[in-house]
Amino acid sequence: MKQPHLPSVIDILADLVRINSINCAYANGPGEAEVGNYVVTFFSAQGIQTRRQSVLPGRDNILAILPGRNRSRCVLLEAHMDTVTVEGMTIAPFDPVLDNGKLFGRGSCDTKAGLAGMMYAIADLKRSGVTPPCDVWLAAVIDEEYWFRGVSRLCENLEAHAAIVAEPTEMKVVIATKGVLRWKIVVFGKAAHSSKPQLGVNAITHAARLVMAIDHFHKTLSQVSHPLLGVATGNVGIIYGGVQVNFVPDRCSIEIDRRLLPGERATEVLATYQALLDELHRHDPFFVAAMEAPLLVDEALETSSTSAVVQLASIIAGEMGLSSIPVGVPYGSDASKLSRKGIDSIVFGPGSIDQAHAAIEYVDVTQVEQASMFYQDFIRRFE
Repeated sequence: MKQPHLPSVIDILADLVRINSINCAYANGPGEAEVGNYVVTFFSAQGIQTRRQSVLPGRDNILAILPGRNRSRCVLLEAHMDTVTVEGMTIAPFDPVLDNGKLFGRGSCDTKAGLAGMMYAIADLKRSGVTPPCDVWLAAVIDEEYWFRGVSRLCENLEAHAAIVAEPTEMKVVIATKGVLRWKIVVFGKAAHSSKPQLGVNAITHAARLVMAIDHFHKTLSQVSHPLLGVATGNVGIIYGGVQVNFVPDRCSIEIDRRLLPGERATEVLATYQALLDELHRHDPFFVAAMEAPLLVDEALETSSTSAVVQLASIIAGEMGLSSIPVGVPYGSDASKLSRKGIDSIVFGPGSIDQAHAAIEYVDVTQVEQASMFYQDFIRRFE
């Protein structure tokens, strides 16, 4: 029987980049449906079973399953299908131009390169006629770039014994990532006419004091450092308030992004900021502020360097001439959710985070080809 045509991994990547899969949370974002259809069609042509996992209306995770010799064990390859907005890009976002060993376009680096590598690895393994030691699942998931709802749905009733999550790691084995906590603080004042400001309480002025206090507090985070991730960080990224210039503003809000180290818990971190608000109120009873429920909570990833997944990944990387030393990165990924599910997880993929979300996004095609070899070697050898 004639085998079906298998496109090259770079051709797969180019096909994926051509598809607009901006997350629905961003302006005019169509979501991941068309990429999901491509993944289903690709694997169906290779004779590999797929199924859809409904997450949100019109937005499904796609699961491809390659049976192994031991059906009671499973290795998971996971990559997200969505991208960020194309606003501010200075190249055509959906025209996958190949130039000087780089493929350009939105999502080329983050993280369609990793997805293409995983798709090719599984399809090529199927063509080889080799049955892997255990079941292999590829999960192409939605919503990584906004709310992590795809991987959260995937984790429901999931049983796997190792996971590799595709993100741009410059072909390094990542075993630790920072977590992220985002929330809003609302500062309340009292409205008055700007000609008599003494009759009001200026919420913007009090918010400014709060921002300075938070900034001072963030500088103290450098007192604790993680061996792979460095120090925790915090940033006040948004401030807004007031109605018009001749009003004393009665409300001002700020939003904070706090990057967490392994061992830090969101509830405990939030308590330190509440203590700061309480202290400001004690010094000035007119200072009134309230913290809202978190907008996003994702605690850090830390996988033991002695785990089987890390040991095998490091061996394969070394054999390929890549760095075999596990590292940490400051950004988050779907891996932390899989880890909290009890699945030993690493992050590994082509490209640099410096090119992700960039005005000129690209990926080194040699790394894409190497990543696909890495993924296939891992699933050939993990038992």
